[in-house]
Amino acid sequence: MKIFERKHAVNFPPLPVYLKQFTGYAAIILIFLTAGCSKIGEHAPDPAQTPIHPIDKPNIILVLGDDVGYEIPNYTGGESYVTPNIDNIAQEGMQFTRCHSTPLCSPSRFEMLTGKYNQRNYYTNSWGDLDRSQRTIANMLKDEGYATYASGKWQLNGGDTSLHDFGFDNYCISNPYKLSTNESGSEGGISLYKDPLIYTHGDYLADALTKGKYGEDIFRDSIFQFIDNNKDKPFFAYWATNLCHAPFQPTPDDPEFATFDPTKPRELGDTIYYPSMVKYFDKEMGLLFHKIDSLGIGEKTIILFVLGDNGTESDINSLYKGQIIPGGKGKAIENGIHVPFIVYWRGTVAPGRIDRNIVDFTDFLPSIAGLCNVKVPASYGIIDGVNFSPQVFGEISTPRQWSYCYYDVNRKGDDGKIPTIWSLDTMYKLYDHKRGFYNYILDPFENSRIRHDGATPQDNAARDRLQSVIDSYQ
Repeated sequence: MKIFERKHAVNFPPLPVYLKQFTGYAAIILIFLTAGCSKIGEHAPDPAQTPIHPIDKPNIILVLGDDVGYEIPNYTGGESYVTPNIDNIAQEGMQFTRCHSTPLCSPSRFEMLTGKYNQRNYYTNSWGDLDRSQRTIANMLKDEGYATYASGKWQLNGGDTSLHDFGFDNYCISNPYKLSTNESGSEGGISLYKDPLIYTHGDYLADALTKGKYGEDIFRDSIFQFIDNNKDKPFFAYWATNLCHAPFQPTPDDPEFATFDPTKPRELGDTIYYPSMVKYFDKEMGLLFHKIDSLGIGEKTIILFVLGDNGTESDINSLYKGQIIPGGKGKAIENGIHVPFIVYWRGTVAPGRIDRNIVDFTDFLPSIAGLCNVKVPASYGIIDGVNFSPQVFGEISTPRQWSYCYYDVNRKGDDGKIPTIWSLDTMYKLYDHKRGFYNYILDPFENSRIRHDGATPQDNAARDRLQSVIDSYQ
């Protein structure tokens, strides 16, 4: 099967450009083009307002990578890894250069699937446990006649019951339960890749079926089978890869894979296999790209490639535009929440388009509704996301001017710490509870607060606008 190859990375106006940082690390400066936006402090427009487009009920494939920050792929400026297929997809699709997640995986996935900020459904004592009263993208599309499937990392608890409650007809996943004793290895990371624990049809696959196998191959084959089975009717496929999450282990393309013992994992700080994992992730994306084209369904299939659910693992340092960038996973600063995002739709999205407007993880549910020309049911309650589908169609739109985040991990219950809350626009970032106000373009690692006595009129105006965003969600 052919894998797309390119000799050179795609070059486009830098966003962001990393500069020397005060502490000796690299700093980030992002160059934005101003676009018409909704007023700061206003909530999202009605997600039921959808554009008219030539394809009724297009297929949707939502790819979500794990721990891949903006500095990783070549097309954004990354220089440490080999990503020819992702670069090809970026050249053939539409690049969204300002996509923001939360700093960690579970809260990001809550936002993406439900279209809601975390204060609405990410409660104390429920880390990684999506309440079954919530509705998801899969529920919405299933009710519109779509076949639905989940493959890869779940991590939202509930196993078979929750997956069906959340709209998925079938699935092949890891992490079906939260901190399950029989899946403790996956919490430590030793059963994600070689000799994986795979859960499907309400049970785990027998060890004999997974011994010596690579988990990502099983997930890929399962989602490709789903696409084959549903190529003649509308489908929604959610492919949440484990790549490139720790532990860093060899892939089947590494000679060490055959003798590697996953029950004796290396320390997480041993990053020698991370480049190979990125390369394998890139290979998977190329296979998907080719799969859609080989079936002749490219013109009725939209692929949303979200390459990371948060920033890169903190043990990873990567070369980006000539500077070393530390991974920011778990941090609220820019390299912890800025992820690569591409939309591919043959014949509808002009190749090589670049959109520099802000996209928030809550935007995916209403935007997929817009892409499919369906309405978000009123019974879903408040939807915080903004529909970016008009930007995909090249229509007049009112994209985001700001992003908001309510971040409260509480992995083991109430830890006595108040949530971290912030809002940001294309230059400034304001935290609640007196945690600071920053120009994150000039100070991406947030080392120097903008103080009231040193603020310019522009600074003060931005502070007021962003405070109004925070106030509107309290």
